[in-house]
Amino acid sequence: MAELTDSVDLGATLRALRRRADLSQRQLAERSGVPQATLARIESGRAADPRFRTVERLVRAAGGEVAISVRDTTASADTADTAGAAGNAGRSLPAVPHDQLRDGAGRRYPAHLDVWEVNEPKDWPGAWWANWYNLPPALWPLPLPPATYERSRAYRDRRRRAEEIRRTVRLRRVTDRGLPATSWRFVAELPGGELVGELRAHERSPHLVYGDDPSEEREIVIDGVLVAGDCRRLGIGRRLVGLLADEMDRAGIRTAHAIAEFGGVDLLLGCGYRLEASRPWALRLDR
Repeated sequence: MAELTDSVDLGATLRALRRRADLSQRQLAERSGVPQATLARIESGRAADPRFRTVERLVRAAGGEVAISVRDTTASADTADTAGAAGNAGRSLPAVPHDQLRDGAGRRYPAHLDVWEVNEPKDWPGAWWANWYNLPPALWPLPLPPATYERSRAYRDRRRRAEEIRRTVRLRRVTDRGLPATSWRFVAELPGGELVGELRAHERSPHLVYGDDPSEEREIVIDGVLVAGDCRRLGIGRRLVGLLADEMDRAGIRTAHAIAEFGGVDLLLGCGYRLEASRPWALRLDR
């Protein structure tokens, strides 16, 4: 496989391919259908800008393959120094996710934009006329397009950043030795180690609260759920609360308590908690 980058000497690559395939210039020219004079100019460096199709035919006829890749800008300098030049210089180029979509005239949508299908008025920013999307289809003043997109670069950057965070964020329970045995801490991190979410809770015995007979029962009290401002509304808080519930199941703990306000109430209600009648904003989860 021949990867075309700024550092590749095309002439040297073709000569190396011919040597491996044991082909003369004349034989490679015959196999590829490229004139021998053109091949000679490329190998000598006199053809400064050969056509891509010509290069592809020559490389394939010599048993190679042309690959286009993008440089991985997220790799650290140390990784780049230690990685193999051919193996880790780039990464595969992802396909345009909406390439299969067509507009009303059968044309592809702009490749650089984020395009999504329109199935109902709320999917289309141009449907401001839909009166909060409650109009019946018979009263729609305009037909819905098959797909739509947003031209704003700032909007696209935010949308792509959100998708990258959803895809790469990792959740884990922190088990540092410095934490008390009754302390429960969960974090959400991005691949570079950036902390974007955290849940802290502590374990208590109902006997200490209610004065009942001592027992083996334990309860969890959520101290707080925090998510970075630019990472909210991406489901990270819900995933942290869900991870706490999974750990409760493994530990055999059936009850969790929390005091919440504003948006935190809706978050916990969406995770299965219920409001306690005795106190406003006090929530409880029974597994």
